[in-house]
Amino acid sequence: MGKIFIWFVVLGLGFRQRCMATVYTVGNYAGWDISTDLDSWVADKSFAVGDSLLFQYSSLHTVFEVSKDAFDNCDARNAILSGRDGNTTITLSTPGQKYFICGTLLHCLGGMKLQVSVNGEDPVSPAPAPVAPEPSDQVPVSIPHPSSNINKPLPGASSAGFLFGARDSLGVACFCLLGPIFWMMTI
Repeated sequence: MGKIFIWFVVLGLGFRQRCMATVYTVGNYAGWDISTDLDSWVADKSFAVGDSLLFQYSSLHTVFEVSKDAFDNCDARNAILSGRDGNTTITLSTPGQKYFICGTLLHCLGGMKLQVSVNGEDPVSPAPAPVAPEPSDQVPVSIPHPSSNINKPLPGASSAGFLFGARDSLGVACFCLLGPIFWMMTI
């Protein structure tokens, strides 16, 4: 009975993080464009670790995640991440300030840049200390920590064809439904 409880607790924690993440389409319907008032768009939003920014833009634009200094100077040369495909999703995986610019210098200088403040804890931080286990003849179960590579798109990778998280959520749902059945069969 104890193993089943631990199994469902671990699965519940995984679903909690996935279900709470939000995908924000930068600029709403106007998208990532020189005509979009990005300062007004970001003003009423609260971003958290695990949320994603979906940049949709024409072939005239690019999106680069950059340092604060590069943001201030519209310098895309040493970008942290880049997108050029017109449909770029960037997951906010750590708390703090994040900076995005269009790689076209005149667009960036014209205001096509976005600063986002991300709240929350790092999803790969250590889990709280475990409670002392009850005496038992059962083998201890270790709870895996999530990888820091979860949902980080590769530079230039396209997210076309999937809604953010749909593929991952389906995999988690199948694992959650079928995992306990297979696990119980091995007992």
